Amino acid sequence: MANERKQSSPKVELIKLSHDLIEECKRSLEYSILSRHLRHELEKLPRDSRREVVRRQRNGCAPLFIASRRGAVVIAEYLITICEADIEQRGHYEVLEDNSFHYVSPLWAAVVSNRLSMVKYLVRIGSDINAPSDSGSTPVRSACYMTHTDIVKFLVENGADIKRPNVNGGTCLINSVQSVQLCLYLVRKGADINARDIQDKTALHYAIQEHRLDTTKMLIKQGADPFATSRYGDDALRTACLKGAHQIFDYLKKELNYSAQRLAEAHELMGSTFLDEHNESRVCILHWRMAHHIRAACTPYIEKKPAVLLRSAYNNAVEFTTLEELDNIATDMDAMRIQSLLICERILGLTHKDMLFRLTFRGASYADSLQFQRCVDLWRFLLEVRVSNWSILHFETCFAAQALVRLLLDLHVQNVSHIRTEARPRFVQDDKVLPRFDDVLGVFRTLAESAVLVKALLKQRPVFRRQQENYDRVMRCLAHLIYLLINTVPTQPQNKLIYQAIHETVVVGNLRSASTADTLLHLCASRLNVIKSGYITDDNFADVCIQLFKQSTLMPPTSHPFRRLCFPMRKLSKCSSSAALM
Repeated sequence: MANERKQSSPKVELIKLSHDLIEECKRSLEYSILSRHLRHELEKLPRDSRREVVRRQRNGCAPLFIASRRGAVVIAEYLITICEADIEQRGHYEVLEDNSFHYVSPLWAAVVSNRLSMVKYLVRIGSDINAPSDSGSTPVRSACYMTHTDIVKFLVENGADIKRPNVNGGTCLINSVQSVQLCLYLVRKGADINARDIQDKTALHYAIQEHRLDTTKMLIKQGADPFATSRYGDDALRTACLKGAHQIFDYLKKELNYSAQRLAEAHELMGSTFLDEHNESRVCILHWRMAHHIRAACTPYIEKKPAVLLRSAYNNAVEFTTLEELDNIATDMDAMRIQSLLICERILGLTHKDMLFRLTFRGASYADSLQFQRCVDLWRFLLEVRVSNWSILHFETCFAAQALVRLLLDLHVQNVSHIRTEARPRFVQDDKVLPRFDDVLGVFRTLAESAVLVKALLKQRPVFRRQQENYDRVMRCLAHLIYLLINTVPTQPQNKLIYQAIHETVVVGNLRSASTADTLLHLCASRLNVIKSGYITDDNFADVCIQLFKQSTLMPPTSHPFRRLCFPMRKLSKCSSSAALM
């Protein structure tokens, strides 16, 4: 025992010494030095022991990493020269704004912390100036995001690569749109002004999204292509309309030559944005009037094409074609919002991300104002669009299905569940009682048919776990929909429709859970098959926000009804895929 204590004692001393060193680094300032006692203890150790002390981490951070983040140049120099600390040893850097962690080098941490003296020292002793973070963001790209102009210039002058993007394709120029001077500096240093990220967006798109008029003017004057389209077909003018950037919108109209049809569509889309995002009906009507005058000024009159089909989700409404029709709907907010959806579908198309999100928000607004059937109609239409274009394996399709099934269950609990079982068939024959049998059956068939079609994809190896999870969530939705079918059937003959639909799913389709191979019978019998509110919990809230809003230009405000309906009341993180620190 005595020998074991003697052998373990040096190790304990090293651990204690490492702890003290980390604590002093945490409290250090730019010109701080280590205490005399600590330096004495370190210097009497052998070289290998000193290396071990400075290599030890706590909470993912070694002493040199902490000193770099704090800007303590003197301490960092001591750790490197005396203790031979590894200048590339990575650590965990926490971004307080979005509560995220990044695995980065000491130089990266010093850059983001705006420690110019530390950056100069680390570069001088040979740190990798282009060492990326765990998501591929180089120090100079992150400095651009933080608008640390002096550090950006120093890094560029010492060989930093300003053309290297992160894993999402975000470049230094995209990260600098908040500063005209920084963008101009990068362009003059050779940055590709029309470089695209994974969404096919350029720096000009991001400048317009953030309402940076001066940056937009500078980029266009320097050769940015205002007609370059993103993955969803958005050029500069359409992006300005979708974001409600009216000053940039006016500038683009003045400086660039657009056809009369493009200008008319731009005014119509701008009016829809002001109505949907800012509830500005007066500004909306003004833009729609201007669009009508532009169309009428041409000979012949510029027709609104392509025509939108009559849809029950829109109450079979059609777009206005005259000023009289526009005046008639100007005092009816519900009619104006339906007109907004018609305009967006015609101009953007049904598969555009902003069109889909506007459908989601409009349905949620109906639910928030207790117009539940209108919400069900819109969300059914939204689900059919998503399933037909992306299948149930896509995250947003799965989310739409879950939200709709949750709403149907809530309506059933509210309106039908308190009625005795033998009296329900007579009670649910009234179409005003929600949920309606036709809606439940329609949702069940939409999800079941897609589940049968895509189940073969999950047999391919390797299996994408998120798709597997989405498939299992839809299976749980089907189990709850079977319960709703049984409890909302109005007449005995319609029981055949239920049996037929379930037979095609269970027997012919042979659907099983992707992860556990459970059948729908297993799921119906399991007490674990419970739908939580909005399928969003504390554990998956961040992932849901990132996946749902990452590519959206419509970020919901705090008081938006969709957020109150589907999300817990808490602060949404900033979730941009390319213009970000990572």
